[in-house]
Amino acid sequence: MKNLLKRFKNDESGATAIEYGLIAALIGVMIIGAAGAVGDGLKGTFNSVATAVGGTAAD
Repeated sequence: MKNLLKRFKNDESGATAIEYGLIAALIGVMIIGAAGAVGDGLKGTFNSVATAVGGTAAD
């Protein structure tokens, strides 16, 4: 029984999985933020082009 508890205490595989999960979540948040910024930039560009050709820009 002592050996089992000692192995359980020294097992770090669960902690490693949590760390990888946190890293993946952080990367996901960064991708979402970057996609939002790119989307806002594209919206401004398309609105400028629409105004330049005489159309009305959509919000």
